[in-house]
Amino acid sequence: MCGFVGFANFNEKISNKEEILKNMNDTLSKRGPDEEGYYINDFLGFGHKRLIVIDPEGGKQPMKETYSFGEFVICYNGQIYNTKELRKDLEENGFDFSSHSDTEVLLKAYIHYGENVVKHLNGIFAFAIWDSKKQELFFARDHFGVKPFFYTYTNNTFIFASEIKAIFKYPGIEKVLDNQGISELFGIGPAHTPGTTIFKDIYELKPAHFGVFNRSGIHLHEYWKLVSKEHKDSLGVTCDKIKYLLQDSITSQLVSDVPICTFLSGGLDSSIISKFASDYCKANGLPPLDTYSIDYVDNDKNFVKSDFQPNSDNYYIDIMNKHLYSNHHKIVIDTPELADSLEDAMIARDMPGMADVDSSLLLFCKYVKKEKTVTLTR
Repeated sequence: MCGFVGFANFNEKISNKEEILKNMNDTLSKRGPDEEGYYINDFLGFGHKRLIVIDPEGGKQPMKETYSFGEFVICYNGQIYNTKELRKDLEENGFDFSSHSDTEVLLKAYIHYGENVVKHLNGIFAFAIWDSKKQELFFARDHFGVKPFFYTYTNNTFIFASEIKAIFKYPGIEKVLDNQGISELFGIGPAHTPGTTIFKDIYELKPAHFGVFNRSGIHLHEYWKLVSKEHKDSLGVTCDKIKYLLQDSITSQLVSDVPICTFLSGGLDSSIISKFASDYCKANGLPPLDTYSIDYVDNDKNFVKSDFQPNSDNYYIDIMNKHLYSNHHKIVIDTPELADSLEDAMIARDMPGMADVDSSLLLFCKYVKKEKTVTLTR
């Protein structure tokens, strides 16, 4: 998963604030249990917590590149699916690489393309890059906001992190619910208005946006927008395109140097993901795909059929499991566990969410993490 924190100020030296940086970064230990790293200069500090997925040695962060025209440092959370294509293009433009991590490719892509780097990325990402040549901080978030980026601005300091709780570790930042926050929480929660949070003066970078922080302040820009167009393809062409897009998007996310699996609920989404992932494993001579499902104590006894759900999830899971020939694991959770995990789930989200749905997912992921590091799910 990974996570990062940081702050920048052009009006006072911050190189003596390592302890603050560490306190902020420590809140992200569950996002990145494998490794941590720091970078600090007179204007900016970065902290990073890493979950190792690709290139354990070559993907350490914060990552720094030094050239005659400046120093560039990145903190990044995500996965770039077109890494190979980007790397080839950069090599043709004179860049060398010392690792096979997408972090190095992303950093050098920024050095080459500048702010236009976001127009060359296919993936899920949130990152921040210190550009000493321009004396500014560049930051961006993926097209649909899969990866988080929160920030605030106070006393000439731009403070940012992958989770809100890390921002509250910066001195002077208070947990305040104003009218807007209360409306977000009770009116549309667990959803929220893009760009906002439930806390006063704490914002999220909107999906498909990038920003620059320099001596003139914070400057935000939208780099992409979903456009609705008339659909003119035939049924056959539509089916072929959907199949291609599904296969491309799913298999591109199976690149990993650590064990990988899928969640299988028996529903349409998870079944499609598991099907393409299983086919990929077979085609590439890999071991059978590991799939995981969640169930509850006595659910088989208490399940009541309805028009909405005529069969339990297990009925469809068994069908898919036989079809996939996957190595399936069923994790069974009891009601007291769900209740005991409600607070932990809320803390993980930084705000109230979907109650037992969140605690179920939290417990489910904890069990899966004992055996696998990366999972594909909807």
